[in-house]
Amino acid sequence: MRTSIASVSLSGSLTEKLTAASLAGFDGVEIFENDLLASPLTPEEIRARCADLGLTIDLYQPMRDVEALPEEEFGRALRRARHKFELMRRLGADTVLVCSSVSPHAVDDDALAAEQLSRLADLARDHGIRVAYEALAWGRHISTYDHAWQVVESAGHPALGACLDSFHILSRGSDPEGIGDIPGDKIFFLQLADAPLLAMDVLQWSRHYRCFPGQGGFDVAGLLRHVLRAGYDGPLSLEVFNDVFRQSEAGPTAVDAQRSLLTLKETVGLAAPPAPAPPTGVAFAELVTPDAAPVAAVLGALGFARTARHRGKPVDLWQRGDARVLVNTGPAERRDGTRLAAVGLEAPDPAGAARRAEALVAPVLPRRRAPGDAPLEAVAAPDGTELFFCATERPGLPDWRADFEDVAPPSYDGEPWRVDHLSLTQPWHQFDEAALFHRAVLGLRPQESVDVADPYGLLRSRAVSTDDGAVRIVLTVGPAPTDDTAHAQHIALATDDVVAAARSYRAAGGPLLPIPANYYDDLAARFEFADGELETYRELGILYDRDAHGTFRHCYTHTVGRVFFELVQRDGGYRGYGAANAPVRLAAQHAVRGFTGG
Repeated sequence: MRTSIASVSLSGSLTEKLTAASLAGFDGVEIFENDLLASPLTPEEIRARCADLGLTIDLYQPMRDVEALPEEEFGRALRRARHKFELMRRLGADTVLVCSSVSPHAVDDDALAAEQLSRLADLARDHGIRVAYEALAWGRHISTYDHAWQVVESAGHPALGACLDSFHILSRGSDPEGIGDIPGDKIFFLQLADAPLLAMDVLQWSRHYRCFPGQGGFDVAGLLRHVLRAGYDGPLSLEVFNDVFRQSEAGPTAVDAQRSLLTLKETVGLAAPPAPAPPTGVAFAELVTPDAAPVAAVLGALGFARTARHRGKPVDLWQRGDARVLVNTGPAERRDGTRLAAVGLEAPDPAGAARRAEALVAPVLPRRRAPGDAPLEAVAAPDGTELFFCATERPGLPDWRADFEDVAPPSYDGEPWRVDHLSLTQPWHQFDEAALFHRAVLGLRPQESVDVADPYGLLRSRAVSTDDGAVRIVLTVGPAPTDDTAHAQHIALATDDVVAAARSYRAAGGPLLPIPANYYDDLAARFEFADGELETYRELGILYDRDAHGTFRHCYTHTVGRVFFELVQRDGGYRGYGAANAPVRLAAQHAVRGFTGG
């Protein structure tokens, strides 16, 4: 099915919005009236611009407050409509969105509403235009889609049909099953939007918090299935009012929008990109740094050994058990200090994973490859992190380790160290995009978002993971746009004995993050511990959490650049990340470094 997007969903001038929609692969657009009024282009020039970009103009909107009015008011509405229909003829748009009235002059009279909508449709038909009538969730007398359809059906006009909007339907808790009672050819248009589940005024909810399908809490896919079963064959169009999108670049937002529709189409069986094959583990985490010495000191104290060096690049491989960290000191990577720049993911089918990424508008990144280098494919996550699809020592598949020359054996003391999870700081305007990206492209399952108290605000956090926990990524974002560069990333390393690991790290000269004594006083009140256990945690700065499945013990190194390490011990199937302890950790990091952790 064709895809479309409302110009109000993107930021910038109308020309910029149209260009972004075209480059992202949309087939058409809805022109929001305010965008046209603010444009220096004539309707004819806008029409030509859309044609040049390969876009159809699928809808002009909105037309407000035209039904169930006193005759004098309705006469003024028809005058407005006549001017709009002439403008639409110049624009090349053949469908207009009419919202249910919120006018204080409107009366609660369905028969009058049907009669006046029929007269409006007469005028529209004379101009070659269809009227798509939509129930606003806050409409004065008509606020549900089934009520709006009753009025449209009563009017019985061939140029009058229904516009269905997933936000207006689902925000009111309406049952979308009734959509099946509407003939498909009378559903003139479909607008799709998701939203987080919030308890607030529906108008404010709609105007500020909509998001793309798959980024909120609505069952948009379920609604779409009902619409398709009714026989609708028009475009799938996104109409999203969102304060973040209005402040973001139109290009990336349009790509995010297109990815959401592709994922939605896959969910309902309208599209079949290469099937997702979730990663089975973390092959490596790559740090880039202007100075390898501080990173090497931390890794060495953690028990990692420098085991190999890349054959053609200044990249060292450090390893302990199955936990691998690449340290890259290439000249092009020195601008931003030490940071986590890339992640290698063990992919069951690396080439298939790359094909899926491309199908979901995440193009494979160009990579300078010397003769003999392993043919690794990589895509960029919304935050810029490079994600490599890897195979490590698997027969028949290119092994990224072949690019490295061994310089020493791995450090291994019998304990199966591995990467437990990674924490990646997101640009403030791409948090929801990141969650959708990791779900759609990588096949990771998102968990619910949580807010974590930081001394200077709230951090929003959301984890995505495989079902078995083999890959866990925590996405975080700070309280304000200007805080992005201050939030650190971290690598959590799994150990079977965090106490022994912490003691070993400290004995090797590695400083652990000190935790305030007040935390342990509170811990003693909340949980019972064996004799001496709490004192050990206090000594080493180990934090503790418990859920219905097990326990979690964890501690932190100091930060190098923007990166720190976490040592974690999961017992009994614990599923979380110690979120209850995050405020204490963040405050402790502020005290040590004067930065906002992430």
